[in-house]
Amino acid sequence: MADGNGDEPQVEIHRGLNGVYFDRSRVCYIDGREGVLQYRGYSIHDLAPRSTFEETAYLLLYGDLPAREQLKAFDAELKAARTLPDPVIEVIRLVQDAHPMDVLRTAVSALSAFDPDVGDNSMEATQRKGLRLTSQVPMVVAAHHRIRSGEAPVAPREDLGHAANFLYMLKGEPPSDDASRLMDMDFILHAEHGTNASAFTARVVAGTDANLHAAVVAGIAALSGPAHGGAAENVMRMAQEIGEPERAADYVKRLRSNREPVMGFGHRVYRTEDPRARHMREGVQRLSQEMGEPRWYAILEAVVEAMRPYARLGVNVNVDFYAGVVYYLHGIPEDLFVPIFAVGRTPGWAVQVLEQFEHNILLRPLTLYSGPRDRDYVPLAERG
Repeated sequence: MADGNGDEPQVEIHRGLNGVYFDRSRVCYIDGREGVLQYRGYSIHDLAPRSTFEETAYLLLYGDLPAREQLKAFDAELKAARTLPDPVIEVIRLVQDAHPMDVLRTAVSALSAFDPDVGDNSMEATQRKGLRLTSQVPMVVAAHHRIRSGEAPVAPREDLGHAANFLYMLKGEPPSDDASRLMDMDFILHAEHGTNASAFTARVVAGTDANLHAAVVAGIAALSGPAHGGAAENVMRMAQEIGEPERAADYVKRLRSNREPVMGFGHRVYRTEDPRARHMREGVQRLSQEMGEPRWYAILEAVVEAMRPYARLGVNVNVDFYAGVVYYLHGIPEDLFVPIFAVGRTPGWAVQVLEQFEHNILLRPLTLYSGPRDRDYVPLAERG
C-alpha cells in the first residue's frame, strides 16, 4: 500500500476502528461470540423481564441497582423533569415538517439553553442533566408527533411510568398494562450497547470538554443514519412486502440467492442470536394477539425459520427484528421508529459521556495519508 513516492510508512489500518480498544469501561459488557450482554455486571436476561426502565436508567447513571427509597426518589425526579420550555415547543412548531430525528436533534440543542447545569461538566451535574434528558427526549418525540398531526401536545400524567406515559403522550390514551410493559422492555433493551456509532460520537464530542447536551445532539445525529438506527423500519417494510407467512420462505430464498441482506438478521457484534431478541419475541406475540393482528408475528417467525440454515454462518436475528412490529402495532408511524430508539438510549449516551469525563482525553485517531506529495504550485493564470 504505497504511493508514487514509495516511502509510505508500513502501518496497519483498522478501517472503522474495528477491533480497536480506545479505553476501559465499567458500564457495558458484551461477548458477541457467546451472546452475552450485561449492564454494570447485570445480565440483560435479568434486567429485561424483572426490572423497569426507571430502575435500569438509575443503574446506568449511578452504577448500582437502587434501593426502594432511592428508586422512589429517582422516579419522582424523572416525573418532575417531564417539562419542555415554551420556546422549545415553539422551535418544534417551526421545524415540524422536518424528519423527527432532525426535530429531536434541534430540540435537544435548544434545551441546552434552558438547563441550569449546562456549563457544568462535573459528575453530579452531568447525572442531573442525564436524568432530565431521559425525561425530556420522549416528550420532544411525542410533542412533535402531536403538533405535526394538527393536535395539541398531551400533558404528562404523574400516575404513569416512563414507558406508559410516553405512549399516552404520543397517542392521547393510556395504554394497556401489557403494552406499557413491552415498551418498557424495549427501552431497557436499547438503553446501552457499548461504544456503538452514536455512543462513540458522543464520547468524541465529550472528549473536547463540550457539555452533555452537545454530546447527545451528536449522538442523535449519528443514530439518524440508516446504517445505525434504521433496521426496525426496514424489518416492518419487509414484513409488509411478504404479506403472508406462507410467502416467507420464497422471499428469503430470493434475497439470499441475490446476495441481498434479510432485514433484522446479522449484527456487527453478535455471532450468535442477539441476546435482546428473545425478550422482544415473546412480547410481540402477546401484543399482536391483543391488537388483533397475529399475522405479523406469524410472518416474523416464518422468516426466522427460513433463516435457520444461515445461523451457523453467524447470521442470526437481532433485537430490531421484533422492535419495528411493536411500534407498528401501536399505530406509530415508521419515521418515529428511530426516535423511539433514542428515547431508550438517552441514559446510555449520558453514562458514556460520564465515563469519558472521568479521565478525559481528546480522541484523535490518525488517517494514513496516501495522496500525492510535493506538487508544484501553478499560478491560476497559467492553468489554462
